[in-house]
Amino acid sequence: MRPAPLIPDPPPELPQTLGALRRSGWTSLPIHEELRRNTAARIAAGSPLVEGVLGFEDTVLPQLENALLAGHDVILLGERGQAKTRLVRSLTSLLDEWMPAVGGSELRDDPYRPVSRTARDLVAERGDDTPIRWIHREARFAEKLATPDTSIADLIGEVDPIKVAEGRYLSDELTIHYGLVPRANRGIFAINELPDLAERIQVGLLNVLEERDVQIRGFSLRLPLDIVLVATANPEDYTNRGRIITPLKDRFGAQIRTHYPLDVDTELAVIRQEARPAADFDGVPGVQMPDFMAEVVAELSQLARQSPHVNQRSGVSVRLSISNYETLAANALRRALHLGEPDAVPRVSDLAALAASTQGKVEIEALEEGREERILQGLVSGAVLSVFRRRCPADQLGAVVSAFDDARVVHAGDDLPTASYRSVLDEVPALRGPVGALAGSEDPAVLASTVEFVLEGLHLSKRLNKDAAGAKATYRAR
Repeated sequence: MRPAPLIPDPPPELPQTLGALRRSGWTSLPIHEELRRNTAARIAAGSPLVEGVLGFEDTVLPQLENALLAGHDVILLGERGQAKTRLVRSLTSLLDEWMPAVGGSELRDDPYRPVSRTARDLVAERGDDTPIRWIHREARFAEKLATPDTSIADLIGEVDPIKVAEGRYLSDELTIHYGLVPRANRGIFAINELPDLAERIQVGLLNVLEERDVQIRGFSLRLPLDIVLVATANPEDYTNRGRIITPLKDRFGAQIRTHYPLDVDTELAVIRQEARPAADFDGVPGVQMPDFMAEVVAELSQLARQSPHVNQRSGVSVRLSISNYETLAANALRRALHLGEPDAVPRVSDLAALAASTQGKVEIEALEEGREERILQGLVSGAVLSVFRRRCPADQLGAVVSAFDDARVVHAGDDLPTASYRSVLDEVPALRGPVGALAGSEDPAVLASTVEFVLEGLHLSKRLNKDAAGAKATYRAR
C-alpha cells in the first residue's frame, strides 16, 4: 500500500481573514459542484479522470464520470483487489487544491455560510476580521472501514459528558462531540465494506444522503452538511456477512461495478506499477525480471480467475499478481546470494516458490488431501505453457527436440549456477537460436532463465520428458 500523501503548508499569500477573502474574489461552491466543474475541465482537456488506476478506461471510469457530472453519491461494487479503495482515494485530485474555512471550526465551515454554532458565533462577533484557515485537498478526504461494532456516535456524533460537566445544558449544541461524517463536511467521506455496517447504523446515514443533515440524540438540530459519500462493497457480502438496506441503496445516485484486469497486458501494467521487488543496496544485486517471466505471473492470475477449481465468488485479487511477482524476484535474489553470483534473474525453477504467496490469496475448492497443491501446480504449468506458445513459434523448435534424440540429458534447477546453462548452450547448439531471440540479451543470467523456460515449454507441450524433484529437473527425449 502506498503511504499517505504529505499535506503541504498553505502558501503565505492566501487571504487570512474573511474580509481579505471577500476582496480576493473567492466564490463558494458546494462540493458536488466543485467536483462537477473540475471533472468537466479534466474531460475537456483530454486528461485521465484519476491517475494510477489501470484497466478501467473503457468500463468503470466513464460511469464514474457520469456520476460526478450528475452530482451523485456513488457505491462501488466489486470483489476484493479490484482497486475500489484506490479509485475512491484518487477522487481527491478532483478537488480544488486549497479550500478556506473558518479558523477554529470543527466542521470546516464555509466562511460565507457557516453551519456550526461555533463558527456562526465567531463570524457574528468578528465580522471581516474572522480568521481563515486553508485546507489542502488531501485533508478533505475521510475514510472509515465499516465493522459490526461501528456506532452512531462514531459516524454522526454524541453528547460529550465532559462538556456537560463543565456547566453546559444538554440542549446546547456546544455539548455535542461530532463524529466522522460531520467532520468530513465540505469533503469526501468513504465507507469501505458498507454491508458490514449494522443495519440500525446504516439507518443513521439516510438523512445524510438525502436531506444532507444529521440528527444527534433527539436534538432539534439541523446541521446541513456539504458532503460527497462514496461507499465500497463486495457483492458476496450481501449474503455472507450482511446487506445494504434497501432505503440506503436507493439514496445512492450511482452503483458502479468494478472488475479485474481483462487481459494479461493490463495485469502486467498493474504489476509493474505496484510491485516493489528488491533493489540494489550495499553490494546486494538487484533483480532483473525477463518479460516472459513477468508475463507468466500475470497469466497465472488470469487462469486462476477462469478455473473451476477456484472459488470465483471470493475472487482472485490483483494483489496475488503483485505478491507473486515480488516472491519470484525474492527467490531469484536468494539463489544469487547463496551462489555468490552478481546477477539475480528469475527462472522457471523459481516458480515453485509461488506456492507460499498464492495459497493465502485464492480459495481452492478441493476436498481431497493434497489436491490443492496439485491444482496450484497445474495453474502455474498452464501459465508457462500459454506464454511459451505465444512467444516461441513451434516451427523454430524442431531442431531443439531432435538434439535430444541421442539420449541427451539436461539438468536444471534453482541450485545450479549460471555457468552451467552456458554449458547447455554449448552442448545443444540448436538452443541458441530460439533462446537468443527470446532473451534479447547476451547477459548470462538472462540466457540461463531463457534456457529453462524453453525446455519447460517443450516439456509442457509434450515434446520433451521431464523428471522433477522439487525445484530440480532433468529434461530428456520422449
